[in-house]
Amino acid sequence: MTDPVPVPVTGPPSEPSETDRLRRRVEALSRKRDESEARVRALLRALLPLDDVLADARRRAGDLHEARTAREAASAVIALSEQIEAAQHMLRGELARHDVRPMDAVGAAADPAEMRVVGTEPHPARPDGTVLREKVTGFRLGPDILRQAEVVIAVPGPAPEPGPVAPAEVTEEGGGPAAVPAGRRRAQPRRTTRSQRRLPLKPSARRGHRSRRS
Repeated sequence: MTDPVPVPVTGPPSEPSETDRLRRRVEALSRKRDESEARVRALLRALLPLDDVLADARRRAGDLHEARTAREAASAVIALSEQIEAAQHMLRGELARHDVRPMDAVGAAADPAEMRVVGTEPHPARPDGTVLREKVTGFRLGPDILRQAEVVIAVPGPAPEPGPVAPAEVTEEGGGPAAVPAGRRRAQPRRTTRSQRRLPLKPSARRGHRSRRS
């Protein structure tokens, strides 16, 4: 007759030691640090083309400064505007990839948790406290507030009167005068004599002047 095989007595599982808990915590923090560094490097690499666009915009601003005619200035303004628009489009796209988006507060009711009111403006149609425009764009990072928006809100009252219109000017390229608002008379140029403009006399006038002396 064989003896029964002894069954080992097992107790409750041993608790991890303080050293093991500390080691696991350090490993978790190290992984988070590596992930954060990788995201920052990816963001910085994505923003490098934006520096190229801004450098080109700076060059175009120099072209605007050196423009000699109205046509050259207008062409430089259009090119500079396109570069600025492209730079903002690139930046907004990269921010969206990282879940950073503008609030688009215009038309919404002012929320003190997300916005800071920096001005008011009477408006006959918009409800009191409605955001009319953003002076500083607010941004969200996911559901959280990354930066508050600085906004101008509507208050009851009539709309402000429009400011004075600048007088019409003649273009540099020899084109016609600029459009004049309805109800306003175009300013007439002041007449000047030939001597006031310091223009030379015509040859016929010089001959007539000598003949009268003789």
